[in-house]
Order: sequence, then C-alpha cells, then structure tokens
Amino acid sequence: MAQKKPSSSHKNDSVKIRVGHRKIKAPWWLFVILLVVAGVAVGGYFLYYTMYSKKPASSSAVSSSSSLNISSSSVTSVSSSSTTPVSSSSDVSSSSQATSSSTSSSSLSSSLSSTSEVGDSITFNFIAQGNAKTGDCTYIKAGDNDILIDAGNRVGSASVIESYLDDSSRSGNYVSDGKLEYVIATHAHQDHIAGFVGKSSSGPGGKDGIFYHYAIDHLIDFSYYDDSPVIFENTVTSASAIPTFGSGSSAKTASVIYQNYVTARSYAVSQGTSWQTAGQMWASASHTISLGKNLSMTLLYNYFYDHTSKEMSGLGSFSFSEQNDDSVSVLFTQGEKNFLFTGDAEEAGEYSLVKSNALPKVELFKGGHHGSYTANSDALLSVIQPKLVCICCCAGNKEYASDINHTFPAQESINRIALYTDRVYVTDLGSFTDTSYCVPMNGNIVVAYDRYSAEQLSFSNNDTKLKDTAWFKANRTTPSSWA
Repeated sequence: MAQKKPSSSHKNDSVKIRVGHRKIKAPWWLFVILLVVAGVAVGGYFLYYTMYSKKPASSSAVSSSSSLNISSSSVTSVSSSSTTPVSSSSDVSSSSQATSSSTSSSSLSSSLSSTSEVGDSITFNFIAQGNAKTGDCTYIKAGDNDILIDAGNRVGSASVIESYLDDSSRSGNYVSDGKLEYVIATHAHQDHIAGFVGKSSSGPGGKDGIFYHYAIDHLIDFSYYDDSPVIFENTVTSASAIPTFGSGSSAKTASVIYQNYVTARSYAVSQGTSWQTAGQMWASASHTISLGKNLSMTLLYNYFYDHTSKEMSGLGSFSFSEQNDDSVSVLFTQGEKNFLFTGDAEEAGEYSLVKSNALPKVELFKGGHHGSYTANSDALLSVIQPKLVCICCCAGNKEYASDINHTFPAQESINRIALYTDRVYVTDLGSFTDTSYCVPMNGNIVVAYDRYSAEQLSFSNNDTKLKDTAWFKANRTTPSSWA
C-alpha cells in the first residue's frame, strides 16, 4: 500500500532560519513571538526617549498645575491657628482673598525657576508683641535649626514669644525639642533684649525669659555697650563686673535691663550655652554657618564690632546712634536667594555694612530700626534693592517720637523703600494720642521659602499692604512710585 503523504495543514508547523552556514528549524509561533518582543523593545525605547529625554528649561517650563501643587505644600507648612495663609477662605474679605491669591500665585511663579530642589527650607516669623510698645523678635526655622533674633520690648514679652515658638499647630515651624540652636541679641536696648530676661517665676533660674526657658546651643551678641559716657566691652560675666563711670551723684553705669541681661546670659552659659560677641566671632574667622543643604547664615562685618563711638573718625563723618549702630547684622542665604537683618543700625552702621561687605540684592529685608527715618538709607537700599520688607513696630505710637511724622514707620523711610517695592508689611498698630492702644496691623507675619525656594506669605490678621491701610492713608503721603 502506497505511503500516505503528510497533510498540507502541517507543512508550515516549523520555520527554517539561516544562522551563518547552518539552518535552524523552529516552530513558526516562536518566530512570531520573537518578532513581537523585538517590536515592543524598539517601540518602548522611542517612547522613553520622547517622554524623558532632558530638554532645555524655558520660562514656560513651570505649569500652573506644578505651581499649584507647591503652593498647597507651602500653605500647609505655615498655616495654623496663629497664622492664616493668605489664600485661606476664612477671616478675610472677598477682596482680600482675591488679592491674596493673586499675590501668592505671582510670588510662586516668579520665585520658582525649576522643579529641582534648591536646598532646605527656611521660614521667617516676625512676631507681633501685642502691646503698645515697639520691639523686635524674629523666629527663624532654617532646615532643622531653630534661631531667634532678639526677644521683644518688655520682660513680659517672654511669655508671648515662648507661646508662639512652642505652638505645635504650625507644623514644621515651631520649637519641638525645647532647644534653640542659635540666638542673636543685636544690641543692648530694652526693646530687643528684655524678653531674654523675662519676669520672676518659679522655674529654672527664677525667671521665665528666653535664656531660662530654652536650652541654647550658641549665643551671638553685640561687642560693646556703647552709650556715652558709659562705654565698655560686652564681655562681662556678671552684673557686679559692669563698670561705673564717674563718681558720686554724677556716677553712671549700664541700664538695669542690661544688667539683668548679663545675669540671664551668665545663667545660660552655666547651662552649656556657647557664647561669643560679634567681634570675637569675626576675629575667629568663623563668619558663615551652614544651616543645611544650600542654606547658610553669615555674620556681616560692622565697623562697630571692633570700634567704639570714640573712634568714629575711622569710618567717616557720621553721627553715632548709641547702641543702635553696634547692631549685629546677618545675611541668610538659600541657594541664590538672600535675606537681610540689620537690627537697629542707622546711618553709620548701614554705611559700614555697605562699605565692608559685598551685599547682594535681597528677597526679604527686615526694615531697619523699626522703619525709623534714621535708618533704611539710600546707601543701603540702593545696593540690596529688597523685594519684600517686614517691619516690627507699633505703627503710629509716640513712644520714640514727639512728631507724628517720625513715628514708626516714618515717611522718609517709606519714601526710600518705595523705590524698590510696595510689598511692605507691619506687625502692630498703635495710636499717637492713646499710648495704651495696640491692635494687630498684619499681626504675626510668616514668610516661608520651601525647598524649591518658592515664597509663601501668611498673616495672623490680614494681608493688607502698608500703603492700603487706613492708618497709612490718614497719616502718610503716598510716594509717587506707589501711586
């Protein structure tokens, strides 16, 4: 019987593939699978290249959605019961909300140049004193560091400051461990050092001041007590060592608040605080302190770190403002952004800063000497050209002025600042006739820069710029650049 030929349906069950001089027989379906895998691999490569290849940055690289995501993150980091984000839907009028949202979005768009992290975040808290006195206190959260510059206008300010610093409702922006890594006392006036002393209490050291309430790693303060004729180095270790000038009824010595400050400082040192004056720190060449990734604090040189008012001729023909021109001045830097604090430095001190330091343009400037007409000079402002100015004062209060035009913030300072920005905010509002009157103007002012260096503002009272307040319209003349 003849052999039956294989059915034609099985003729293509295998495929012959030539490899060199050999032929390899393989099932046809295996050949199809290989083709499919190769196609997927090639297609995947081109898809990856299209979606993820690096492209040059452009001004349109930041989409509105990415700005929104970062904005939400910033609001979370600074919002609390004590500080209301400017984009909040409560406690502000509809018009304020519109202005606030516009300001926030504009701020984020202008400050966010890429989606790459710039460095660790930094947040500045300008604390309202809540009394009819002017004073300075700024709490700074820089990376993992808690920093305090000055401590309010009266000994009673200590409890107000401590309540703010210890408030855990401001997630990531409070003192969580009872320790301040750095404290700076800019100069010897009461409105800057009283809160370091505090009131009598049953707590450690018998006081409730900052130096008693917190563990402090590093203290930096002024080089001299310079209030002619009482001039001496600020290196005394006890109140009993403070010198007296003259004798009998004409004898003069340092103020009581300074004497109490020395006692409080000595207590802090006894508890392990490392203390240096600005002059000592400058002499040691340790001027810049790293606070985290691309985040630093630099002690700027001031002529009065190593000279007294008796040596003014070495600087120039200026008048010396007792204590004020001794102010410790610092520059914070995050990536390419800078933030300047000059204490109460006036004409001589500001001139020294400009002459002796390569000052950059700054995002934020704490208005010099509470916005006094004797500070915020053209010499300084023309160099730093601030984009935002925050002033700690009780606006309009006559504590330091007999002329309403020279109450803080003064017309002259406003005119000079106005050349560079209209983003000026003030903590408290007082009265020229009622010296006990005090209400928040903007209240606590929080200026935060996240790890992308995007700016976010928030306020405990409102987000109204100084130029738009009723007090300003009634008591100041609008500069032409603000008109």
